Amino acid sequence: MMTEIFPGTNDPQNPSGGNSTTEQPTVLRPLPANQLVLPVVPIREGVLFPSTESVLTFGRPLSITAIQESMKTQKLVVLVSQRHPNVNDPSPADLYTVGTLASVERTLAADDQVNALMRGLGRVQIVRYLKTSPNFLAQVIKLEDVSHKDDEQRALAIHLQKEFRKAVHMGKPVEFLNFMKLMSGVTDGELVDQIASTLSIKTKDKQALLELVDVKERLRTVVDHLAREAKVLEIEKDVVHKTQEKFDKHMRENILRERLRTIQKELGELDDEEEVLGEYQQKLKKAKFPVEVRDKVAKEIRRLKQMSVNNPESGYVRTWLDTMFELPWGVKNDTKVDLSEAEKVLNTNHYGLKDVKDRILEYIAVMQLKQNQKKPEDKRVPTILCFVGPPGVGKTSIGKSIAQSLGRQFTKVSLGGIRDEAEIRGHRRTYVGAMPGRIITGLKQAKSSNPVFMLDEIDKIGNDFRGDPSAALLEALDPEQNHGFEDHYLDVPYDLSDVIFITTANTLETIPAALRDRLEIIQYTGYTQEEKFQIAKKHLLKKVLAANGIAAKQIKLDDEILKTIIERYTKEAGVRHLERTLSKVLRKVARQLLSVKTNRVATVTAKKLIEFLGAPEYDVTLTEAKDSVGLATGLAWTAVGGDVLFIEVALTPGKGAIQLTGKLGDVMKESAQAALTYVKSHAEQLGIPTEKIDKSDVHIHVPEGAVPKDGPSAGITMTTAIVSAFTNRPVRRDVAMTGEVTLRGRVLRIGGLKEKSIAAHRAGTKLVLIPADNHRDLAEIPDSVKKEVTFKPVKTVDQVLKVAFQS
Repeated sequence: MMTEIFPGTNDPQNPSGGNSTTEQPTVLRPLPANQLVLPVVPIREGVLFPSTESVLTFGRPLSITAIQESMKTQKLVVLVSQRHPNVNDPSPADLYTVGTLASVERTLAADDQVNALMRGLGRVQIVRYLKTSPNFLAQVIKLEDVSHKDDEQRALAIHLQKEFRKAVHMGKPVEFLNFMKLMSGVTDGELVDQIASTLSIKTKDKQALLELVDVKERLRTVVDHLAREAKVLEIEKDVVHKTQEKFDKHMRENILRERLRTIQKELGELDDEEEVLGEYQQKLKKAKFPVEVRDKVAKEIRRLKQMSVNNPESGYVRTWLDTMFELPWGVKNDTKVDLSEAEKVLNTNHYGLKDVKDRILEYIAVMQLKQNQKKPEDKRVPTILCFVGPPGVGKTSIGKSIAQSLGRQFTKVSLGGIRDEAEIRGHRRTYVGAMPGRIITGLKQAKSSNPVFMLDEIDKIGNDFRGDPSAALLEALDPEQNHGFEDHYLDVPYDLSDVIFITTANTLETIPAALRDRLEIIQYTGYTQEEKFQIAKKHLLKKVLAANGIAAKQIKLDDEILKTIIERYTKEAGVRHLERTLSKVLRKVARQLLSVKTNRVATVTAKKLIEFLGAPEYDVTLTEAKDSVGLATGLAWTAVGGDVLFIEVALTPGKGAIQLTGKLGDVMKESAQAALTYVKSHAEQLGIPTEKIDKSDVHIHVPEGAVPKDGPSAGITMTTAIVSAFTNRPVRRDVAMTGEVTLRGRVLRIGGLKEKSIAAHRAGTKLVLIPADNHRDLAEIPDSVKKEVTFKPVKTVDQVLKVAFQS
């Protein structure tokens, strides 16, 4: 029989003996056989099941004291789990009432801890605590398993073994296979306890299993827990398998990439990552970035440093950083605006274009005055220029001359045909193949933040579902807001306020109104024949000679031959076709020089010119040889210059109808109707019998029927030809006229007088009738024309007819 030993007291509710400082006598009482008095060791988490072993670490004083006390006697302790693991100094109320009777097999002290190999012997229930300090001491009663030993229990045990083996094969830790060796020769209760100790369940669920003394019920509960765990293992196994496949693929790619990088480094085709990062840091120190941009670049360098070399995004970051460092942040050409020097450059490089040069010099003069301003915003470019005119008249070359006169770099971007807004503003870095827009790319090519930037063909910008590029230009071309232009690729503002933007277009009709409002329009007209001759003689001929490898002393090309080429083989507003034609002539000359193998001079004669270029493509329109009835000479404006227009009128018997031929436009047809109506309404005044008008059909024809013609400026010419036909009076052949006619006989103002006057001079006309309102435009007429042609302003048709019918 066991003996219960505790300090003297007869009060079972105060087993610790109270707080008395007086030593009490020890009381000895006998205990039943199934009861024990043993030290109690609290366990924060987990449960040690009977028939299992485990190494436990104890660090709290009450636990270490209990272990040490047990080693002095039977080496037995009671392990009891805490209800709450966070309690550091538990009381009996914080502990479960059912624990495990365990033997202390071995101990090992380490620092302030004790490691002990504990072996579970059975279940016990705490009856009462006999003391709580310095360690727990309790009276416990052994709990025996209730084993049914029937077929159901045996079946449950066999099923549990199968499920456990299945779980082990599915990935349960290998060390638990040691329990499989214990499964032979053990009771069902020991089997279920051993397997229960391997379950990954919470402490309260393990405690519930410990408190189950019915073996059959314990088997059912463990089978349920094991089944759930097996399901989790099955899912984990599937996930691991799929993950492993991806990992193997990525691992293989990473290994191959790493080997490729090593090979490239050995060949010198790839820079070392550390060296690249070092270079970026050095560039960052030297770069003239604004504060906001510097912070952004530094952040991206840090990101790159943290990335793996095999990360695909590292390539995008490096490309972005390279672009940022290549841009000319704070790099500007020293601009010394000198008005006289600018005028000299423009006159040297370009002939004619007086109005255009004057406007550009005014623009440069404003810039020169703005240089003395103190505030940066007051130094900004005054406005955006837009050169509008036909092809080949020198719009682009004028832009280059502006850059040369200001000492700035020149860059040009063609906008013709672009439809995507990203072409202007760039693509965001989230897209594959992203790149900056054309404006930022142009600055990178110019290597300057204040170049002369030409946006060519701005009238040919399209738009579709990807956006409107012209809308993206609004910010860039607005001097009030382009100091913070933000390209989508850069994602930081870039100052464009020092850039001189110049745009070019062939027409204004297709430029959106909002964009056109930001531009100052400078109109280019076509060159006159004299201007083309001077351009060819002073500029084109030298350029073409150099392009074809011919020295000036090896060829003789007279002025008359050059004029013939201009008049008979070209018909354009600019000089591009003329340049190609001259090049064609010089290629023939080059072949001729090499064929004869002599150093003699090649002379281009009229006969040789026909041999080189063939028969003349265009005829020179001359005035008629004699005065004619029903034929008047008019003047027309075309995109390639002025031209002479002959109006023919014939009368046929009929009912007063009018027929128009010669591919006339609607406006010109209406002008013919107005001219005939005027004649009919003023028949008596003009001396035309009413009966003749009523019984005659009028046919008006304009020769060169394949060429479209339109406009109201032939009104007085048609009126004169109709009156001549009805009165049978010839019209003077040396008189040309232009002007719109009204039903009251007034002559209205027209456009293109300069080009029309040059055409009249070329045709041999001596007198040109113009609307009185066009008298102010005579200042634009070349002096060479005004010397040989007389201009007579007229206000009414009567004045026109009086001059036209003079003999």
